Amino acid sequence: MINTLFIAILTIFNYSSGKNTLDQLQGAWQSDQGVIIFAGEYFSFTAFSPSEFNDTFGGSWKMDDNTLVYTYEYNTQNAEKVGSMEQLALQIHEKSITIQGMDYNRLDDGKPGALFGTWLFANRVTDGKLGTPRDADNPRKTMKILSGTRFQWIAFNTETKEFMGTGGGTYSTIDGKYTENIDFFSRDNSRVGASLEFDYELKGNEWHHKGLSSKGDPIYEIWNLRK
Repeated sequence: MINTLFIAILTIFNYSSGKNTLDQLQGAWQSDQGVIIFAGEYFSFTAFSPSEFNDTFGGSWKMDDNTLVYTYEYNTQNAEKVGSMEQLALQIHEKSITIQGMDYNRLDDGKPGALFGTWLFANRVTDGKLGTPRDADNPRKTMKILSGTRFQWIAFNTETKEFMGTGGGTYSTIDGKYTENIDFFSRDNSRVGASLEFDYELKGNEWHHKGLSSKGDPIYEIWNLRK
């Protein structure tokens, strides 16, 4: 069902000019089925309920005339689709998106959070020492995709097509503090409802992330903006 609904959203007609534009989809959208985040050239769709995580899939996307062409990097419904390309579709209206009789409401357009974008885990600092960096071309990826109010992290391997886990919810960036409010967590539903606060700093294309993990362990991570 998720793929069927998503297919309906992914070829875009600009209601005002008749021209396709990437900017129209940037940010987060929600329906009864789940949440879609578009950030730059990457997207993620996740279906979840207050009690459990259901499914997620995502990857890269681009426009080709009136068609959105995208490539799966992870897919919990069908791992064999990882690496494959699809062309999918919709018409959007001035103030809403209607898909097969179902409305998708815009949650945000990439604002107000300061961390809108798609990020890859790059390194960590332990006892004041920088660790071994993870190259962006490494097939084993830990990615965070953020709209202006929503976040999701996903761990996956594009080579083996393995999915290791995901979590997400809402976030805020206020006075140097990055706060996550967890709505779903694939590995442990007991984490749902928790809020975690971290210090954050943007240094060029790097996001420095400091604080305590959900287990209470100190962390200092460095994430690079994905291009």
